[in-house]
Amino acid sequence: MSVETENPEGGVAGLALRPALEAVLMVVDEPATEEHLAKILQRPRRAVADALRELADEYTAQGRGFELRRVAGGWRFYTRPEYADAVEGFVLDGQVARLTQAALETLAVVAYRQPVSRSRVSAVRGVNCDGVMRTLLQRGLVEEAGAEPETGAILYRTTNYFLERMGLRGLDELPELAPFLPEADAIEAETLEGVPSFDPDAPDAPGSEHTEHTVD
Repeated sequence: MSVETENPEGGVAGLALRPALEAVLMVVDEPATEEHLAKILQRPRRAVADALRELADEYTAQGRGFELRRVAGGWRFYTRPEYADAVEGFVLDGQVARLTQAALETLAVVAYRQPVSRSRVSAVRGVNCDGVMRTLLQRGLVEEAGAEPETGAILYRTTNYFLERMGLRGLDELPELAPFLPEADAIEAETLEGVPSFDPDAPDAPGSEHTEHTVD
């Protein structure tokens, strides 16, 4: 049974719920939570949640070129994967800005070993990754997550934007890849042997000429 979509009250609360949700979701630049949508539209969270799921099912049943997807704790419209070529041809005009292989490798290490310091990421990759980490930070894919108690090194983790771009609801949906990455204890010694001798977690560390600088 469809949830109630109209309200006799005036103002926002009097709008039909499903069209109002569609209108708001058309302009969001990140997934909107059910709580936030309920507050904006002055409706119970349960009514909003039911309406969102109804809309998602309706778009799928109709075979629309877009879908309403729950990602990173919120809801947002996405184009369907089968129409990716058409979208890329129109929006990107054949020029896709991609992360380099170095950035993808670094992001994967952070995703599966988070929270993790730059020195440990460098040890896993076998090359200093300061430049790539700065790129990932600037793009909003990783963020600082406190400091390591033993060394004081800054720790990093992935962001909600990372989940959004990957189309994941949470980190538990990451593919089973972690067993193929070295454990923290196994790479402890490599932190000093596999990367330059300076501390890559220290700002403006000497020897930065050896840092991997990749333009992503």
